[in-house]
Order: sequence, then structure tokens, then C-alpha cells
Amino acid sequence: MAGLRRMGRAALGCVAAAWTLVGCAYNPATGQKQFTMIGRNAEIRLGAEAAPGFRDEMGGLVPDAAVQAYVADLTRRLAAQTEGDYPTLPWETSLVNSADVNAFAIPGGKLFITRGLVEKMTNEAQLAGVMGHEVGHVTGRHTAEQISTAMLIQGGAVAAAIIVDQSDDPSIRRVGRVAVPALAIGGQLVMLKFGRDDELEADRLGVRYMSRIGYDPKGLRQVMELFDRMAGSDRPPSFLSTHPDPGARIAQIDGMLRGEYAHTQGSAQFRLNETEFRQNVLARLNALPPAPKAKTASRDPALPATWCGVCAAARYEELTGRSVDPRDAVAALAAAEAPGRPIHAWTLARAHGHE
Repeated sequence: MAGLRRMGRAALGCVAAAWTLVGCAYNPATGQKQFTMIGRNAEIRLGAEAAPGFRDEMGGLVPDAAVQAYVADLTRRLAAQTEGDYPTLPWETSLVNSADVNAFAIPGGKLFITRGLVEKMTNEAQLAGVMGHEVGHVTGRHTAEQISTAMLIQGGAVAAAIIVDQSDDPSIRRVGRVAVPALAIGGQLVMLKFGRDDELEADRLGVRYMSRIGYDPKGLRQVMELFDRMAGSDRPPSFLSTHPDPGARIAQIDGMLRGEYAHTQGSAQFRLNETEFRQNVLARLNALPPAPKAKTASRDPALPATWCGVCAAARYEELTGRSVDPRDAVAALAAAEAPGRPIHAWTLARAHGHE
């Protein structure tokens, strides 16, 4: 129980830090106030530390400098259309040499897209849509928001568990046996809902950014149609595990094309660029040896302790009572932690001094 009390103090400290250290800030991309417990500099640092590991684990960069530059230039043009100080983030795009079908973003402007996904595209607007969506995850600060929300949820669950455990009132103990697990389960449901909302918001931001540089937003819809078809296959793409419900996303894009972005349809100012994409991307990729098949990844963009050395070191110390060099922490944690065991979300704040 001493360990539970220590966890409770850390969790409660993070809940307090949520309101006293960071709190709510205005996000110029979404136009809304947003609760986060992680600042811009911390996001940049986390992304810079994690990006090399993701690249290595996903087969390295596609060995064609021209295609890499093509994708990176497209992303830079999208990022230049973002709001506030987001254009000054150290944006970096990695086209990784993996047959997997996926794209994702980690904090600080680090974007990843697999060769397997690019090879399924037929025009440049589709690429702009996917990369615009990932830029939207960064400007929406979805990772920071998710971590912050998880910290509050877990902090509340742990605090409730301690109150129940220390109470002498039988009625509190009786209710607590039901209420505390329900709080934890409810928190997981809330997190899932937030994830779906994040995907829809990233689509809205992606359409905004791609249309600002002259791409037809229909390209993003075409990608969603691709994923909708693949969702029913025996091996749905990894993209769907972190980017759910393509049907709902298609419906939202259709509404946008009928409304705010109706002027982009049938206009020569908003292009798909099929020929350019075939010549500059697909032809060059087809000339390369096939991409390696996807391997089981140890890093999950949604679980910071699988890719953030400082986060993993704090989690390792929490589990074992021993310290570890952050450079070795991810591997050490993988060996120490039972597969599938939930990561304590508040570990990230503790690792960065927000106790």
C-alpha cells in the first residue's frame, strides 16, 4: 500500500500542476482554449529525441533523395500555412522504407509516412491531404492534450483508490469497490472519444492547409475511401488503429465540400496533380527494390513510454525502484514491464518535473 500512496501523491501532484503550471491556453489553429500540461519546448525536445528511433525501426528512409525532398517540400509548404508560431517549429518529414500503410505525427513537428501508403496513392492532392492531416495533429496539439487528459483521469482514479483504502467507513469502501474501477474504465472510454474527435479535427485542419496551397480537398476524401475499402480486408492497415472510422471522416469531408470548400470543386485553381505525382514519385519508387514487410514495432506513437527515453526512465524507476540512463530506458522498460500493461500517463509529467 505504500507504493499506492506514493503513486497517489504523484498523481495528485500532477492534477495540481495541471491547474497551476500550465492550465488552459488559446490555440490559434483551432480557435479554442485547450488544456495542456506540456509546453512547446518540451514537445520539440520529445520529438527530436524520438524521431531517429522511429526512422530506424521502420526501415530507415526511402533511399531516393529526390522523393524525400519532394515530400519534405510539400510538407514545408503546408506547415507555412499554419497559424501562430507553428510555422517556426522544426518541421521534419520522414518517408520511411516500409511496406506498412501508415502515417503519423509526434510532437514538435516530426511527421512520418510509409512508402507502402504513398505507393497506394494516385495523385499529389492525396499526399497533401495525408500530410496536411498530420500537420493538423501537431497544430491541434493532440498528443499534448491526450497526455494531459490521461494524467488527470489517472490522477483522479488513483486519488479515489487511496481515499477508499484509507476510509474507516464501510459504505465508502463498499461503493469504492464499484466506483473506482468504473472511473478507470470510464476514463478509457473518454480517451477513445477524444481520439476520434482529434481525427476529425485534424481532417478539418488538413483540408484548410491543403486548400491554401492550391490542392483539391477531394484528395483527402479519396484516401479515406481507400482506407474504408482496406478496413474490411484480412489485414487492415496500421493507419486505422490510430486513425479510426473512415466512414465518419468521409461524411465530414463531404459536408465541407458542399459548404465552406464548395468553391474548390470544379476549379482549375485547386488541383490533383496526377501526372506530376506519377513522374516524380511513383515512377521513382517503382524503380527501387521492394520495401521490406512491416515488422512488429516496439514504439507506439500513442504511448510515450515506448519512445521517449525520459518518460521510459521514469516509468522504469516507478516499476523497479532503480534508476536507468534515459538512453537505455526504452529497452529496459520493455524487459521490465509485462506486455500490454497500461503506462501510467502521469509519468510523463513527473519525468519533466511537473510533480
